[in-house]
Amino acid sequence: MNSIIQLLVLAGIAVFLILKLRSVLGSREGFEKPPLPMAAAKPSAKRNFEVIEGGVDPDITDHAPEGSATASALAAMKAAEPGFNVGEFLRGARGAYEMILMAFERGDIDQIRPFLADEVEASFAEAIAARKRDGHSVDASFLGIRDLTLTEAEFDNASRTAEITVRFTGELTSAVRDAAGTIVEGSTTEVKRQRDAWTFSRRMGVQDPNWQLVATGE
Repeated sequence: MNSIIQLLVLAGIAVFLILKLRSVLGSREGFEKPPLPMAAAKPSAKRNFEVIEGGVDPDITDHAPEGSATASALAAMKAAEPGFNVGEFLRGARGAYEMILMAFERGDIDQIRPFLADEVEASFAEAIAARKRDGHSVDASFLGIRDLTLTEAEFDNASRTAEITVRFTGELTSAVRDAAGTIVEGSTTEVKRQRDAWTFSRRMGVQDPNWQLVATGE
């Protein structure tokens, strides 16, 4: 009899734990914190889909029209580096956007130098230096990315260099303060929607997995 009672108690505890686990693991909504940093996506041990020889690759057509120049460039990148995955690249780009944008807002680009091309780094450094000369600082908080779209891709077969342009729509609060701490521009409470078109570049098939930001625009 005691053993039966013990089994019933254990079964009741197991059911309670399962229900508790389901309540904790509910679906997430709204903005999610992206992964950091933007190292190029590592090859997956197992793909979630199979591409038939000569068939449509959903990893490409999910982000570029079939037969377009962008789709052809993405296919060439995959041929040069079979482990490359467009979806994983975009997840990395999401994390890179927050990391680079907030480092610029804080005026500290040391941690992101490996992810910036020389021209972009020089442009960022010049803007930060001008801000400091004016005695200004930025108080910013990143809220999330409202939209992310791959808009263009190019691949140079000779150099095996890939370039992918991604359009971001981010949301943040940003306020510029003077030396006395008074807000002279922006707001710490009003949400600002920011649109950027960033181009990332990398040589495919090399050991360095990091993509670099080579151009910025709106």
